[in-house]
Amino acid sequence: MNIGKSRGGLWIDPRTKILLLFLCVLSATMAPSLFYEMLVVALVACFGIACGKVRYSIIGVIVYGGFYLLTQVVLQMPSGNVQVMLIAFLGLVHKVYPCGILSGIIISTTKVGEFLSAMNRSHVSQKIVIPIAVMLRYVPTIREDWRFIKDAMRMRDVSPNLKNFILHPAMTIECIYVPLMMAASKTADELTVASVTRGIENPTQRTSYVKIGFGIADLTVALAFLAMFLVGQFYGEVF
Repeated sequence: MNIGKSRGGLWIDPRTKILLLFLCVLSATMAPSLFYEMLVVALVACFGIACGKVRYSIIGVIVYGGFYLLTQVVLQMPSGNVQVMLIAFLGLVHKVYPCGILSGIIISTTKVGEFLSAMNRSHVSQKIVIPIAVMLRYVPTIREDWRFIKDAMRMRDVSPNLKNFILHPAMTIECIYVPLMMAASKTADELTVASVTRGIENPTQRTSYVKIGFGIADLTVALAFLAMFLVGQFYGEVF
């Protein structure tokens, strides 16, 4: 596989993705305005589209647009306890949302083997690498279990939405959330055992079919995120 290309879009080194997430956290935390936050989300969406996550990125932008419009409405409300509560909640959303979208893109486009090989080449301690590697496999597995549970419960006219939770709280918890928690616990144990069985703790140098390394694509996206952060810090008054 060529560095910088993949079957569904750009291939980015896992170490570059970690750097992008770090820059995104800084940009969102130190954002000078809501408009700047929207630009950060747009940059993350462009990165996701380049990596092949087109639908996910577009939906992410649309949802954030809804939060942005809601925030503008709340800011025009009369001052009071309700406005303060909504502003506090929406402020947290604006800080966390870009990082959450980027994290979803990173998890869905990073294979465990690629991540382990990249971290091994960087001589990162296995005490840090192994938990993250298990998490990368854990999230997609839980998402798949959640989909199976929802499909099974629809046959019993039980759906995990707000309406059913209000009208039939006991049945919703019993038929959906309890099986999900049991599946989550079982999945964690199974993934841990499977990882150890496949030699995840092996201290020797790992091999990989994918050529791990930095390329032009890594440099381009890293400079784009760095530029976004620097613009927000030194030219924040523009926004």
